[in-house]
Amino acid sequence: QVQLVESGGGLVQAGDSLRLSCAASGRTFRNAAMGWFRQAPGAERKFVAAIGLSGARTNYADSMKGRFTISRDNAKNTVFLQMNSLKPEDTAVYYCAVRNTGEDYPSTATGLYRTWGQGTQVTVSS
Repeated sequence: QVQLVESGGGLVQAGDSLRLSCAASGRTFRNAAMGWFRQAPGAERKFVAAIGLSGARTNYADSMKGRFTISRDNAKNTVFLQMNSLKPEDTAVYYCAVRNTGEDYPSTATGLYRTWGQGTQVTVSS
């Protein structure tokens, strides 16, 4: 059973940067794609970015391309989300998630991710 713990959220100003981390326990981490999603108050959870097993394949939501970068360190069982040029509309709870073992494709679909972290709050003030 994989457990995911996010960290790195906080309160920042527009234009600032944050780096989120997601630490995973269990061997499954190395054998599955990982993703970041976010949920603003009153809104549904939405895809942010995802990365395949080796890190060679990534997917991003259109509004994050060029600002956010997802990466992973399989030796440390950690996936990262570097967020630059933050905007007030980036304010949300950010969740990391992992697909089932062996599923390499960095899907954008929420329903294809099996295990989720508890989330970390990111607040961007104007």
